[in-house]
This record gives sequence, structure tokens and C-alpha cells, in this order.
Amino acid sequence: MNPRTSVIDQLVADVLAASTSVRIAGEARADGLRRMSLRSPIDGEVWSDTAVGGEAEAAAAMTAAAHAGRTWAATPPSARADGLRRIADDLDAATTTTSWPELISRETGKRVAESAAELGLSAVYFRVFADLVEKQDSERFDAVAGHAHIVEAEPAGVVAVLTPWNFPVSIPARKLAAALAAGCTAVVKPSELAPVSSLVLSALIDRHLPAGVVNTVLGDPSDVVEPWLADSRLGAVSFTGSTRVGRIVAAAAAPRFLRTVMELGGCAPFIVLADADPEQAAQTLMVAKYRNNGQSCIAANQIFVAQEVAADFVDAFVAATATVSVGNPLDDGTGLGPMAPAGDPARLSGLVDEAVAGGARIVSDAVPLPVRGHYVAPTVLVDVPASAAVVTEEIFGPIAAIRTFADVDSAVAEHRDTGYGLAGYVCGTDLDAAGAVARRLRAGIVGINTGTPNYPGAPFGGTGMSGIGYEGGRWGLDEFRHYRTTAVGGA
Repeated sequence: MNPRTSVIDQLVADVLAASTSVRIAGEARADGLRRMSLRSPIDGEVWSDTAVGGEAEAAAAMTAAAHAGRTWAATPPSARADGLRRIADDLDAATTTTSWPELISRETGKRVAESAAELGLSAVYFRVFADLVEKQDSERFDAVAGHAHIVEAEPAGVVAVLTPWNFPVSIPARKLAAALAAGCTAVVKPSELAPVSSLVLSALIDRHLPAGVVNTVLGDPSDVVEPWLADSRLGAVSFTGSTRVGRIVAAAAAPRFLRTVMELGGCAPFIVLADADPEQAAQTLMVAKYRNNGQSCIAANQIFVAQEVAADFVDAFVAATATVSVGNPLDDGTGLGPMAPAGDPARLSGLVDEAVAGGARIVSDAVPLPVRGHYVAPTVLVDVPASAAVVTEEIFGPIAAIRTFADVDSAVAEHRDTGYGLAGYVCGTDLDAAGAVARRLRAGIVGINTGTPNYPGAPFGGTGMSGIGYEGGRWGLDEFRHYRTTAVGGA
């Protein structure tokens, strides 16, 4: 057994025992703080509670980050990289434990296998940025006679990391890995739906990096986020969440011209071309649609299928959907777990009802659902009107709305009309033709014949209403760095 696994199990136990979602300068804080009940989507019951911070804790977190930043920014890139690799080693070890993956599943409803995979992906982010920062520190140009131009990278300062519940470890990991590699420190606000999973990451980081480099405070945005965004010590903000909230964060950051990374909502098209293999395309959609219970910003949302293969594709996808069992995400045989937000079953049912009222048909079979918990049956719709919200808005759930097309131009145009531009998918056997369609999509990342297009070493980010800035690779690292060019005469 990896000796690190017992360390991870103890870390999780300590975080649970501390019963707080406030961690500042390496220490958990709970005394005197208000408490919030934590309900699991698995059964809808309260499973624990946690301490929640306010303005005083937000101020203390910012002060701790600013103080630690003086030393961390001056730490050699190789030393920062070593710390990130130690974090990655612990995250890898965590994938073989049950404590942290089960905690993630308890909070979010995702299958425990997906929770373990999320920890593994988080490890990759820390390794990618460790490698990058060792390679990108300074550069010299001698193109002008008698002058040397020396370009040096400097950290942006304290970074506010604002994250959602659907990937409570890997989303903060990809932000923090880049920011820490760049020499920044961070203040983190996790989601109230999955704060404990995120806090374990903060505690793990504290094992390997100086106290105060990462500080976490769960609390009301007005008490925590607004003071951070108004603080002159803040150098950048990285937010993942809805387009609606993204506008609020961007407006608060604008007066000081803060560096911003905004990974917002998506309405990803999934285009099945006439030459696609219907069975393979259906299997690709199973991943792109149902991964993480459909609660992913890059989940397939608008499903467009060429008329030539529509019947075979729908049959294959409905048959595959029928094999998916809905139930407790901790059970090995579960294909779909519950929705994290308590109101999502009603919200998604309303989307289906609206589409059916507009002429759509449900072609999937009803499946048994647990009596308790936030469960939703995977639902396949055909003949969906173009104006239905399941087509024009982000679904964030296991509802597949399928439309057919005679001309791929119409599908591309319909997608672009949404204004979103985060992800897209194309299925076809002619890769040149599929690539041509992919390049016409408004999307920061496109999967051709794959439902998992992400790679931590490549840029990930959206356009239009899906946000600005990039995460992943050297592009993500640069979001948290300033550059100084010094021209030296007579060199």
C-alpha cells in the first residue's frame, strides 16, 4: 500500500472533525462562527454541518495571502515546482483511497469512480504547471545591436479563486496550480454545496507549501467575495460559474482593471455528420452528455444529427441510455447519481415539459428512481423545437434534446445564435470534413469523435457568453503573471 494513502485518510478525517469551511494561514477556524447544515443529494438528509466565515475571516484570509506572497513570490521556480509535485503525489495517492472520493460523491452526487478520476486529473494539473514554471522564467533577446532586452515574469499578486460545486477539487486545482506556479498566493471561496471536498484540497496544500499561500473561506458573497474584489492587494480573479454571476464578478473587477479569468456557462453543440458511425457516435454522446450526471459546463447540450443517420443514431442512443441505472453514486453499478442542487429535479422536469408542450417527443423509457434524494431519469427527446429552452440554454443535467438537420450550415448557425462558445463536439468518419465543421463552431475546445476533449497541458476557455481567459498549459500560467522588459544598453 502507498504510505501516502493513510496520510490522506487522516487528512480527510481531520477536516471532517474540524467541521469548518474556513482555513486561514494553515489553520482551521470554527470558534464563534455561524454554522450551515450540509445536505447530501443522495438522500436529501443533513449529513453534517460546517462553520461559515464572514467579513472578518475574508479580511484575515486576504492579509494572510498578502503576507505569504512576499516570500512565495521570491521562492525560486524550481522550489515552487517541487512543492506542486508533492501535492500531485498526494492527489495520486488519494485516488486509491475511499475517504476523499466518497466525500466528493456524498457532496456532489457524482459516481465514486468519477470522484476518484477527478482527483487524478487534479494531480495532472499540478504536475503540468510544475513543469511549465521551471521552463518559463526569463528570456533574453539580442536582436538590437548594442542592446539586450531581458523579459522577466512576475506574479500578479493575490488571486481570488471562486469555484462551483460540480468539480469541487479539479476546478480549484487547475486554478491554484497555475497561480501557485506563477508565484501568486490565493484566497478561495468554494461552493456551499461541496465545501468540505474543496477544503481537503486546501489542507493538503498546507502540508507542502508555506502557511498562508492558500486560504479558504466559505461565506456569503457579499461578506467574502465583494471585500476581496475591492481590496487593493488583489491582483487577479479566476471564476468558474454561471454567465449571470460572471457578469457580476466582471463588473466588480472592471474599475481596477483586475486580471480576470472567467469560465462561464456553455451550450455545447454535438453534431453527428452524415458519414458518422451511428453506434460510435451514440457511445461518444453517452460520455459527453451523461458524464458527471450531465452537470458539466462542457456537456453536450444541442444535439444535431444528419437526417441520413438520425434514425439509427437515435435507436442506438436510446438503447444505450436504457442500460444506465440511476441510484446511489457509492454503488458500483450506478450509472447516474443524483443532482447536487435540491431544486434541479423540478427544474429539469420543467424543461422537459416545456419542450413536450412545444411538440417534442420523449423516446426513452422511464426508469425507476430512488424515493429519497435529488434524482432525475435520463431523458431523450426528439422533434425538439428550436425555441425550446433545452436547446437554447444550458441544461446541466441528463436531458438529451435531439434535432435533425439536412444541411450542417443550419446546425452551425443555430449553435452560434446562442452566443455561448465554450465547447463543441463533432462525429464523423471523414476527419478532414469533421475538422472543417469543428473550426466553424464558436468553441474554445472541440472533441472530434471523443467525449473527453480536455487536456491539462492545453488551453481551456470560452468566447462570447462563455467567458474570457484561459486555464491549462502555458496559456493558463500567463493569466497570473505580469512581464517586465528591461532594455540594457552596451550589453
